[in-house]
Amino acid sequence: MVNHKDIDIEGDVIRALKEDLGGELNPELDITALLIPKNSKRDARIIAREAGVFCGKAWAELSFKIVDDDLHMDWLVEDGDSIVENQTLVKISGSARSILTAERTALNFMQMLSGTATSANIYASKLSSTSTVMLDTRKTIPGFRNAQKYAVKCGGAENHRFGLYDAFLIKENHIMACGGIGNAVSKAKQLRPGLPVEVEVESLEELGQAIDAGASIVMLDNFDTEQIQEAVLLNNGRCKLEVSGNIKDDKLEKLAAIGVDYISSGALTKNIVALDLSLLID
Repeated sequence: MVNHKDIDIEGDVIRALKEDLGGELNPELDITALLIPKNSKRDARIIAREAGVFCGKAWAELSFKIVDDDLHMDWLVEDGDSIVENQTLVKISGSARSILTAERTALNFMQMLSGTATSANIYASKLSSTSTVMLDTRKTIPGFRNAQKYAVKCGGAENHRFGLYDAFLIKENHIMACGGIGNAVSKAKQLRPGLPVEVEVESLEELGQAIDAGASIVMLDNFDTEQIQEAVLLNNGRCKLEVSGNIKDDKLEKLAAIGVDYISSGALTKNIVALDLSLLID
């Protein structure tokens, strides 16, 4: 599991602020904020415009604090909380200039990560009464994988591998280049003993080869319902089975009922819609 404390949140926020400030971490480069008197103090709040699952507190807080450490923030929610329309998430007080300079960066992180958590929750909730686990994939926004993986956990789903380093996932092109499933699995076990070895298969024949080779997990790629049922019978509990490819949330309960161990979908992180949040000056 990824913990937000293990993520380079400061690096994420600094890059985003520099992007907004012309490449420098200098609030004076916000020319619109300069229209406001320097000593103007105001109260503000961030509200939800729609319901969902909240995520992104640490990113938002740091966005405001890096711009102005004197800003005071009173948080009313935590990551993973369900939120409703018009709910106040955080109250902010201090320099009006600083609040408005940090506003967009903070909202962008909160909206993206809350959108990811909400997407994950929609999928995971469909499996809450089953033993099948909902997984994300590596189809994440470049540069924000760990942040999105954290948001997926906040939404109630689980993480697949994080990258190309922490587990083997042997796909069609790997199989071809290695000279077959057996060769690929054998080499993986020699190269990194103890790491999970997953094989993506496109037929029941390949499933049999992966089981015989001793794969830890077999991913059934774009199998139809009948093929998945046959795969579960053929496997007979010998390895974990994962279903992936064109997964829609309305199919989840049916797939779980067949008896697969995992369902994975890139939709949790790549098809997200940012949760609608707004900052209001009081």
